[in-house]
Amino acid sequence: MARHDGVRVDRIITRGEFLIDGQRFTVDNNIWLVGDASEVLVIDAAHDPSVIMAAIEGRRVSMIVATHGHNDHINAAVELAERVQAPVALCQADLMLWEMVYPGRPPDLQLADGQQIPIAGGGWLHVLHTPGHSPGGVCLYGVINGEPVLFSGDTLFRGGPGATGRSFSDFPTLLNSIRRRLLTLPQETVVHTGHGDDTTIGTEALEYDQWIVRGH
Repeated sequence: MARHDGVRVDRIITRGEFLIDGQRFTVDNNIWLVGDASEVLVIDAAHDPSVIMAAIEGRRVSMIVATHGHNDHINAAVELAERVQAPVALCQADLMLWEMVYPGRPPDLQLADGQQIPIAGGGWLHVLHTPGHSPGGVCLYGVINGEPVLFSGDTLFRGGPGATGRSFSDFPTLLNSIRRRLLTLPQETVVHTGHGDDTTIGTEALEYDQWIVRGH
C-alpha cells in the first residue's frame, strides 16, 4: 500500500486464466485501488470479485476502469459492478474483446483519450490511449501530491512492452504508443503495471532501442 497525501494506492493480486486465440495461460494480475478512506476507483477487476471486495473495505466505488478488454483484466468486472453498484468503463476500440467475455452486456461507459477521471482524496487520472497490445488499450496518468504515477495495464512492464503477436495486437503500434505517449512523461514517473513489479519511465526509456532490435 502506498499513500499520497490523502490518496491511498493499493495493489491486489489475483490468479486466474488468460484466454487468447484458443490458448490458456495461468496469470497473476495486479488490480489497483486508488482513493481515500471513503471512495475508491478500481483499475482492472481480474479473476476474483470477492478478493477485490475485501480490499475495498466498504468504501464507495466511483468507477471500475478496464485498461483493455482481454479477459484477464475484465473477468471480475461485471460481478463486481453489480455488487458495488458502480459503472464499468472501457475504450470502445476493445469492444470486440469485451464481447467475447460478456456478449450482450456492453460496458457502462466509454473511455476517451484525454478524459480526466477524478480521484477521491485529490487529483485526477488522465486517460492516455496507447494501442498496440490491443486496439483500445489505455494507460492512466496522474500527479498525486507532486508524485507522477502511471497505471500502465499491459502496455508497459518492468523490462519492456506488453505482448504482441496475437489477435488484434501490433508491435510497431505498441512501440509508437510507448514512445509518443509514455516516454514523454517525467522520467521519475512510477509505473504500476498490470502484471509483475513496478518500474519507472526513466528505467524503461533506457531500453527502448533494444526493444526494437530484439523485436520484443
